[in-house]
Amino acid sequence: MEKNHVKLVAENRKARHDYLIEDKYEAGMVLVGTEVKSLRMGKANLKDSYARIKNGEVFVYQMHIGAYPFAYYNNHDPLRPRKLLLHNHEIKKLYGKVNEKGYSLIPLRLYFKAGKAKLSLALARGKQSHDKRETIRRRDQKRELDRERKNNR
Repeated sequence: MEKNHVKLVAENRKARHDYLIEDKYEAGMVLVGTEVKSLRMGKANLKDSYARIKNGEVFVYQMHIGAYPFAYYNNHDPLRPRKLLLHNHEIKKLYGKVNEKGYSLIPLRLYFKAGKAKLSLALARGKQSHDKRETIRRRDQKRELDRERKNNR
């Protein structure tokens, strides 16, 4: 088996539409057993999730990990805040940036890498509605050019 095999669990597609991504970080997560089992079943949703720095630690909020169906008792709260594992220098760098105007920490992807649950975290700035329209216009133009190239072959 490949050493750095990556199994995607969930992706936040809307984040690329709503935010300009400046920088990306890979973070580990502190999870309980039933959360890991639910993730392996693919029961996760990153929609509307965000991360905050609190007391020098990074936590992700509103990330939904569904309840594990085979746990009789001791199941986890699907929306509980989860601690992210980052290096101290990364946290300090993020803290400085997030305190600047307009920056947010947005989860992009949730995946397993070498058996460990990882979260791809983006330092992002919110897009204005005219920026979103510009992005859509560029995407449509690219699609149109690709279609023309394909037809001219």
